[in-house]
Amino acid sequence: MALPKRILGVDPGTNILGYAIIEIVGKKFSVLTLNVLRMPQQLNHHEKLERIFRELSGIIRHYHPSDMAIEAPFFGKNVQSMLKLGRAQGVAIAAGMSQGLLVAEYSPRKIKQSVTGRGNADKHQVAAILPHLSSTPLPAVPLDATDALATAICHFYQGSQALSGKKTYTDWTAFFKDNPDRKL
Repeated sequence: MALPKRILGVDPGTNILGYAIIEIVGKKFSVLTLNVLRMPQQLNHHEKLERIFRELSGIIRHYHPSDMAIEAPFFGKNVQSMLKLGRAQGVAIAAGMSQGLLVAEYSPRKIKQSVTGRGNADKHQVAAILPHLSSTPLPAVPLDATDALATAICHFYQGSQALSGKKTYTDWTAFFKDNPDRKL
């Protein structure tokens, strides 16, 4: 019997990095872990990157996911913040790839659209819908962790759709007709 599929979702950051592991059995998922890595302020940028690599590597070794879904950096006005975020994302990807994970990157808009149906949903709206999607109760966690969970769920939904050969939907009526268990 094959092991259930596990997906690591990551919301990269150099001060707070969100992560979540979901396990897929059939067409349902359960949340195995959901939390954040907080980087001590006294660490310099390079030390934070090393810690991200080490901590994520440990999470991967413990939970044995096959895939990593990571949120693409949001393009803001602050170039230095963008550079730091891009480095954190790169280190997270390297941690996953060094342990053989398949890595997929999703834009914030794609993640929000996949989970809430609206690409312009805010972090609180994403966090509010997640308990309705999960078959397991969710602990109270920072929004970075719920963003990571949304990223993992987005990957699950994208993979489920691609693997099942299902069509893409242009409206909610057709989607809910084919997926009655996904209604709130």
